[in-house]
Amino acid sequence: MRYQISGKQIDIGTALQTHVKTELGEAVKKYAERPTDATVVFSKSGHEYVCEATVHLSTGLTASARAHENEIYAAFDGCCEKMEKQLRRYKRRLKDHHKDRAEPVELFGAASYILASESDSEGQEPDTLQPMIIAEMQTKIATLSVGEAVMQMELSGTPVVVFRKQGNEGVNVVYRREDGNIGWIDPA
Repeated sequence: MRYQISGKQIDIGTALQTHVKTELGEAVKKYAERPTDATVVFSKSGHEYVCEATVHLSTGLTASARAHENEIYAAFDGCCEKMEKQLRRYKRRLKDHHKDRAEPVELFGAASYILASESDSEGQEPDTLQPMIIAEMQTKIATLSVGEAVMQMELSGTPVVVFRKQGNEGVNVVYRREDGNIGWIDPA
């Protein structure tokens, strides 16, 4: 598994990097068969250290966790514990969904945009009706089953997942509804 361990405006020593590789490697390999890479970012928020970890699996799923504590090692340990809990919770589902899948999830490219919100120009009349684009990025859209998309949404903690349904050329969306249920948009 490849590791990318970094700090935002803080130095990350070799002892912490070794600790991250050892602990996260053990936690992930216990519940996920083929992890490909992990990204761990440490930052400081006020008096607390924040640790954010993202692990990509060869099946195309992504698990992420975040924790904050007064000590940097405690922040990582809390984050690692959350990651392990997520993977443990979905271990059976991961195996059920991917036991027949011999190849990784197919991905295709798409453009992703971040638009300026209305609060940026509060009380002012906009000059044009076109929204201002703040950032334009490339992203990948996975080909998944609906169950895999729901699992991906729950593992990554995102409110929405855009995906291509297996055996279908259309783009589908699963999202968390206000009533707590999962919504699925499947264009005809």
